[in-house]
Amino acid sequence: MTEKITSAQNPKIKQLLALQEKSRLRRETGLFIVEGRRELQHCIEAGFQIDTIFFCEELGGSGAESAAAGFAATAAKIFEISGEVYRKVAYREGTEGVVAEVRAKERKLEDLKLKEEPLIVVLESVEKPGNLGAVLRSADAAGADAVIVCDPLTDLFNPNLIRASIGAVFTVPCVACSSEEAIRWLKANDVQILTAQLQDSEWYYDTDMKRGSAIVIGTEATGLTQAWRDAADAHVKIPMLGAMDSLNASVSAAILLFEAVRQRNGGRRDDIV
Repeated sequence: MTEKITSAQNPKIKQLLALQEKSRLRRETGLFIVEGRRELQHCIEAGFQIDTIFFCEELGGSGAESAAAGFAATAAKIFEISGEVYRKVAYREGTEGVVAEVRAKERKLEDLKLKEEPLIVVLESVEKPGNLGAVLRSADAAGADAVIVCDPLTDLFNPNLIRASIGAVFTVPCVACSSEEAIRWLKANDVQILTAQLQDSEWYYDTDMKRGSAIVIGTEATGLTQAWRDAADAHVKIPMLGAMDSLNASVSAAILLFEAVRQRNGGRRDDIV
């Protein structure tokens, strides 16, 4: 019989809330939080191990219990929680009544399996989880091979990131490392480095992206560091026809990713899908 938790003061619920809020605790315990059936399914398919599942039949309907039962084969523990408790732990509106604690696993550059002429996104010093989540969604949509996060200011298991990516953090291989490590790895794998910057740049649509390419994007405030500018095989820019001189990092990534998709399909839309 599944144990039911009805108090937010329960130690298991306190840990769940703390894992949502504290990156240090996520590192110390090796656990992070995933909410939603679709996200959990992507998580499992990516080879992550579910530690504990919490479901709320009151808010998620009978489907919440069924979903929890379906995931239970990969989970060590499963608990039912009341609607009041679930409202405290749910991270978003329109919840599906399922949330889980998942065991983290470290992913390294050498773990990435690249196809011929890979397409990679590199983000330097990304700070906002929402931006990284949006980039991951675009990378998934464009069929990118990986997203490399250099010198990150947010951890890859931040609940905001997982929510913003709608699970793409699991469908696209995502690795955190230093800029120096990434540059060495890209050079060693013969992947051209294309830095998005205004200075000394050519229009992105005039740049050959058919060969293996890493699209490198910096922060909106300071752009890329000199190390990336020096390592670049080409500098690319996006036309800015208004008063602003830059786009949101996730928007820039989407534009450049789908230019690569267009070029690799000979500019024919009917061959993309």
